[in-house]
Amino acid sequence: MILAIALTLDFFVGEPPRAIHPVVGMGKVIAFLAGRNVGHKPWVQFVYGAALSLFTVALFAMPAYFLMVYLKNLNSVAYVVAGALLLKSAFSLRGLVRAATKIKELLLSDELEKARFELRVLCGRDARDLPKPLLVSGAVESVAENISDSFVAPLFYFLFLGVPGAIAYRVTNTLDAMIGHRGKYEYLGKFAARLDTVLNLIPARLSALLIVLAAFLVRRNGRKSWRVTVSHHSRTASSNAGWPMSAMAGALDVQLEKVGHYQLGEPGAPLVPEMIDRSTNLIWLAAAVWSALCLSLGVIQVVYTT
Repeated sequence: MILAIALTLDFFVGEPPRAIHPVVGMGKVIAFLAGRNVGHKPWVQFVYGAALSLFTVALFAMPAYFLMVYLKNLNSVAYVVAGALLLKSAFSLRGLVRAATKIKELLLSDELEKARFELRVLCGRDARDLPKPLLVSGAVESVAENISDSFVAPLFYFLFLGVPGAIAYRVTNTLDAMIGHRGKYEYLGKFAARLDTVLNLIPARLSALLIVLAAFLVRRNGRKSWRVTVSHHSRTASSNAGWPMSAMAGALDVQLEKVGHYQLGEPGAPLVPEMIDRSTNLIWLAAAVWSALCLSLGVIQVVYTT
């Protein structure tokens, strides 16, 4: 019931206001702690970054755990409602599709500067000089990668660890997005980046399989999606991101590219703005399959335990 209600909220309501969105709160806490001056020695920054990461995960996951334990013994309706609201805050599918669709609409209107800004918001890529085809590529790549980070992974950890597990994953992923990259936070965020990599090992590969399956279901190039996934997934610096992005490149018969870093897929269909819609359609179907599988596992668990 918690999962069913959370999925319904995401589909029909979308994201809660920023003022009460837990992920916004996570970001503020991380930004505050990461801004503390702990010295310039790499090992000091690494130790502080590890402590920061574990503290932030505990700060958000532990209250969720104790709240769920308390409500479970108090009132089943309150338990389900609170659990659904907390779980919804840990994933976002409608928001992802909406962000990608906005970029598509801006590109169709030739508002390239606005599209570049929206792409930076979606994936953090430096899009200042990107032409229209590479903006399309960036949007499609982000849609594919984020189906894992923003949907498959939170539900995966919910299945095994309940609401606190989904919250803990979301904190870890937010930590990686904010400080888990080279440059200013290279040592401070190294622990968070490695933790996020480990947590996404299975969800990223599941996401690729779901995209391949979705391609077969809508009679796109499912075989090529699988072939490109197997042969190109290792081309990205991230050991996880290449899986769903390669699957998407093969399914759409396009070549996705981050200049100077990687090319996924083979040259085929042109990278036009409408390609973003095709990617989101595949994501909706992949998400529907994953949701049905998770709900089925939940029903089986209930039947088995009763």
